[in-house]
Amino acid sequence: MFFIGLAIFIVYVYFLLRIISRQHRIQRKEHANAYDQVDLDGMGNQGRIPDKKPKNRA
Repeated sequence: MFFIGLAIFIVYVYFLLRIISRQHRIQRKEHANAYDQVDLDGMGNQGRIPDKKPKNRA
């Protein structure tokens, strides 16, 4: 009797973790492009420092 209950419990935990893993993967895929990963302060591009130096136009 113990082994039957243990088998049912192991199957239940397996499918539970599988569902959680799938939903996490789907959520990660949906939210991959939801926000700019470089924009940590939430203010957009106005706070960024450009990588390149401006060209000398003089």
